[in-house]
Amino acid sequence: MDADERLRLIEKDLAEIITSEELRARISEDRELRGYIGFEPSGRMHIGQVINVLKVIDMTRAGVKFLIFLADWHAKINDKFGGDIEKIWICGDYLRHCFLGLGIDPDRTEFLYASDIVNRSEYWEKVLQISKASSLSRIRRAMTIMGREEDDAELDFSKLIYPPMQVADIFELEVDIAYGGLDQRHAHMLARDAAEKLGWKKPVAVHSKLIPSLSGSGRMDTAQKKMSKSDPRSSIVVDDPPETIAEKMSMAFCPQSEVQDNPVLAIAELLIFPSRGTFRLNRPGKYGGDVLFSEYSELENAYASGKIHPKDLKENTARELSEMLEPVRDHFEKNPDPKRRIEELLLGGEK
Repeated sequence: MDADERLRLIEKDLAEIITSEELRARISEDRELRGYIGFEPSGRMHIGQVINVLKVIDMTRAGVKFLIFLADWHAKINDKFGGDIEKIWICGDYLRHCFLGLGIDPDRTEFLYASDIVNRSEYWEKVLQISKASSLSRIRRAMTIMGREEDDAELDFSKLIYPPMQVADIFELEVDIAYGGLDQRHAHMLARDAAEKLGWKKPVAVHSKLIPSLSGSGRMDTAQKKMSKSDPRSSIVVDDPPETIAEKMSMAFCPQSEVQDNPVLAIAELLIFPSRGTFRLNRPGKYGGDVLFSEYSELENAYASGKIHPKDLKENTARELSEMLEPVRDHFEKNPDPKRRIEELLLGGEK
């Protein structure tokens, strides 16, 4: 695979790249690139996170060695599982198995916990340097990366440590590409600004779109209207059985002919087309019959023009998604313990 092919594969389906020129320059270097994405072990994996998995697979195919960073200390700061690190590790192991079930290449991917690096004095020196290079207001603005409001720091000072730690992760791991959803943009831009002030190598920041909440709720802020595991009604979990996926999809926000912030169309655009290449609409002949869409734009135009009823879109999206996630369910049938342990935690009321 030449440099242009690698660049196309990395860029495919991304919402933004900061910057494309820097990414092209890194690819042209005669060395293996290192990519990174951070996940806070905080519950079951929902389909919004599968977007990230698909892109990590693309990047590893393009020759990038990828670090999947399981941010256990960050989850502790963010009060996940009551701050119990042992429970956070149980969730981290479950997430690792989700990645494997979704087809991550274990030879091109490394799983790393924050606990693996926080005992290094050099790491905390970076946290201090980043903090000194950043204003308090800038750190507060970056708190949305952890699903928090700026005012939350008034109740718990540790929340202000989270953004400098996330930025320090990037530099301690010496990554070329920092990847995440658009909700992680604040952290990645903070890293690039700190790098410029401190004379460090800037990470290329690449971001994917977010799937809106199934309920269609949320204000205009990107992080607030995304799918979230904290509201079971708003999300689909990667190991949900087909009947649960169908039930949740049937209740999804999906107004007739409306495409803006439509979570059902977003699932088709961001998950089904990238992973399966097509979308098959099955319906009775009296309602238009079966249609095979080879491009997302065709499906969107057909829905916008009223040629597809919301019920048909929901039912077919649920079927396509369920088929796409079948390898995850198969993986947990063969490896049941990680799923059993996280379910026991959540049944016990842990969040």
